[in-house]
Amino acid sequence: MSAEPRHPPRPVLLVTGLSGAGKASILRTLEDLGFETVDNPPLPILAELVADGDAPLAIGVDARSRGFDAAELLRAIARLRADPGIAANLIFATAEEPVLLRRFSETRRRHPLAPGGPLGSRVTEGIAREAALLAPLRDAADLVLDTSDLPLPELRRQIERRFRPENAAGLAIGIVSFGFPKGLPREADLVWDVRFLRNPHYDPALRPLTGRDASIAGFVESDATYRPFWDRMTGMMELLLPRYAAEGKKYLTVAIGCTGGRHRSVLVAERLASHLETLGWRVDLIHRDLAAPPKPGGASAAGQEALAHTP
Repeated sequence: MSAEPRHPPRPVLLVTGLSGAGKASILRTLEDLGFETVDNPPLPILAELVADGDAPLAIGVDARSRGFDAAELLRAIARLRADPGIAANLIFATAEEPVLLRRFSETRRRHPLAPGGPLGSRVTEGIAREAALLAPLRDAADLVLDTSDLPLPELRRQIERRFRPENAAGLAIGIVSFGFPKGLPREADLVWDVRFLRNPHYDPALRPLTGRDASIAGFVESDATYRPFWDRMTGMMELLLPRYAAEGKKYLTVAIGCTGGRHRSVLVAERLASHLETLGWRVDLIHRDLAAPPKPGGASAAGQEALAHTP
């Protein structure tokens, strides 16, 4: 009896199906999940591809693959399934003929198995030939996906739910603090402007500090508008993030800006990163302008109280 593998079996997915049914989209989704993807390799090197490496692997195979033979491919899949160190699955993408016809018409692509003749009849005959050729693979598939009425985000969700590796990253959130004078971060998807909060710059004792210091935190958080803003901002983020992830978004950059990029934006960015991490999100935190020295200057003692509330 074979010994059980010491590590979880390596996912190896073979992705096939009818041309135009979504095989490329499935492979892109798997690539986003951390799979190494190879599309249409020569079938004789299939075993070599699987043996080379230990990362999750997805291989696209269809009738265009060099040396394609459905029976031989099924034998290769059987060998993979017999290996206790491999979790092999066959995914088959299909769609109804009118849908495939429409997709080929919209993209103006030639069906790979279409013969000569009028365009519509060529595609129809190519679809029929391919369906017959791939029928044994459809019958043996672990998962058949009919994409006729399946929106792309839902296709991605189905693939992610079933094949996401344990260590695969989902939505990656970047939080960037910045100062408005140097411009918005170009990569920003969402921008929060916190210049309405009390500005520590006008207190000479606080000016050299940053939003990472407790004195700055106490000063900014004592602003009566801070708590209502925080509750609404985090509530909005908690509403949006699961929806972005569900739609297949892989990267989201949240930019938080103030006048100098050293005090208020840094504090709020630190707090937001910590809050989202406690909720289980993967967060990268960058303080774009924190290294810049504080600007000199200030206000007279008589004017400091008014200026403290000025953006």
